[in-house]
Parts: sequence; structure tokens; C-alpha cells
Amino acid sequence: MKFVLPRRRALILSGGALAAPMLASGIARAADDWPSKPVKYINSFPAGGPTDALSRIVCQKLSELSGQQFIVENRGGSGGNVGADAIAHSPPDGYTIGLLSVSSHAIAPSLYAKLPFNADKDFTPVTMLWSLPNLLVVRKSLGPKTVPELIALAKEKPGKLSYASSGSGTTVHLSGALFVSMAKIDILHVPYRGSAPAVQDLLADQVDMIFDNIPGSLAQMGGGKVWGLAVTGTERSPMAPDVPAMAEFLPGYDINSWGGICGPAGLPPAMVEKLNALTKQALDSDDVKKAYLKNGATPLWKSVADTVAYRRSEEARFAPIVKASGAKVD
Repeated sequence: MKFVLPRRRALILSGGALAAPMLASGIARAADDWPSKPVKYINSFPAGGPTDALSRIVCQKLSELSGQQFIVENRGGSGGNVGADAIAHSPPDGYTIGLLSVSSHAIAPSLYAKLPFNADKDFTPVTMLWSLPNLLVVRKSLGPKTVPELIALAKEKPGKLSYASSGSGTTVHLSGALFVSMAKIDILHVPYRGSAPAVQDLLADQVDMIFDNIPGSLAQMGGGKVWGLAVTGTERSPMAPDVPAMAEFLPGYDINSWGGICGPAGLPPAMVEKLNALTKQALDSDDVKKAYLKNGATPLWKSVADTVAYRRSEEARFAPIVKASGAKVD
């Protein structure tokens, strides 16, 4: 006996079969037309800091290249996790993107006992944007003018020296933690709520040293009260070519702050590739390169696949550093 579907069910199935290619066609058209309206870019840190300046530089260029506004919206809090959560829970239509941050996407998974998002599954990585080293500065009255001299003093006075940071688990803190571990010294970590009060106490001789983002540290060096001993990347910074890299004294030492672009999980691949290519154009432009250099950063464009791999490798690299630092947030 021949089985015949009821007419209504047959129509539903037929409609479903037709809907799939129609949906795919609609997504393809959306990717082709993107961006057809302003794009919101969520910066997960407060206005005025390095990530804000660097994000606004590239978003301005993306606006020029695309003909649509890329609008920076600051959503700071919880080491970048508030903004990252907002990105993760946005619709995957390409009109809400944001900062792929070392803090929220590489350090936070090891630092926080519980996060409102999964750094690997809840985002669509698009590209990297920049790499930004920290800079170790010490108060002049402490004495050491080089990293070997500082290590020697710390070994003479175990537990007597202190380094400030803008907060536990930040790249500023972990720069110090890795230094202490690799140099096999004992220096007290003093966390602050932000870099401003930490620098204030450094200038008042209340703490001995700080690892801070390079633009702020260079400003303090210009004031004449601190020595700049080393940058935290593997190479010297073009912003401070006379300051050695920490790796020159401790081979293998490498901690940089970095940022990229991501969206929520499920962004259409064609749209992701389009934004990736557009960002490459922006980062390759002379005005963006000059503006990044002025802020101590190096452009760091990567393909989509390489961005995914880089974030995962950085999470794995930071996990033992976080563990060794003893930092943990419930």
C-alpha cells in the first residue's frame, strides 16, 4: 500500500525544505551588504585608557573605509568581563562586535572560579589588532638602574621590596609575578584599584616599582622620579628603544597586553572574513600605524584561523602564570 502524507504535513515539509536555501541566501545577502548601518564596538574597559585609545583609532579608520560608523561603547568592569559578556549575548548579525582582550579571553578563564561566558565557545574571533608591552619602572631612590642590579638587591633583601599593580590578575600584575618567578626572588605584590593610585604611591616612595602600560610609564620617566628598567615583550619597543627587553636578562620572559576584534558566537563566516579584510586595510594604513606607535602599540593583524589559535595558545600560556601568582577571584 502506498503511503501518502496528509496535505498539510506535506506542505509543511515542503516549506521547510525550501526554507533552508532561502535562509542561506538571506545570510549571504546580509554578509554582502554588511555594513549597511552603524556598527557598535564594545570596549570592555573604561574610557581614557590604552585599550580605549587604540580601539577608537581603528574604529575611526573602519568607519572611513566602510562608509558606516563604528561606534565605541565603553562597558568596563570585572577586568573586562562585563563588556565581554555583553558581546557574547549580542545578536550574531555583525552589528555588535567588540574587544577580544587578553584579560577576559586569555587570563580570566584561569583567574575566575566562575565566568558568565565561555571564552572559547561564546565568541567568534575575527582578528587581532595590537600588541602592547608593559614597562618596569622603579623609584630612583631605590638605587638599581638595571634589571641585574634590581635582582641582586631583591636577593639581598628577600620580602623587603614591593611592586604595585593596577589589580590582581592583570597583565601588569602577571608581568611582576613572572619576573619574580623567573628571577627566583621574593618581592611583595601590592594590588591597587587602577594604575593611577598605584603610580601615585610609587612617586611618593610608598612602593618600590611597578609594571605599567608603556605610555603611562614613559610619562613618569619624563618626570625624572623613576628609572625605566625593561619592557615586558621579547623585543625592545620602538617607543623606548634605549630601554632593554626583559628577555635580554631572563630568556623566555614575554608578557604583552593585546587586543583584537570578536563578535558573539555564530557570526556568518562571510561577514567575519569581510571584517577581517577590512581591519587589515585599517591596520596597514600609515595613519593607524603612526597612531599606534604613538601609543606604544604594534599592529597585530592575523587571519581568522590564526586569531582563534592565538587566543587558545595565550590562554594555555597564561594558566601556569596565574597559578604561580596565587591570584584567584571567586
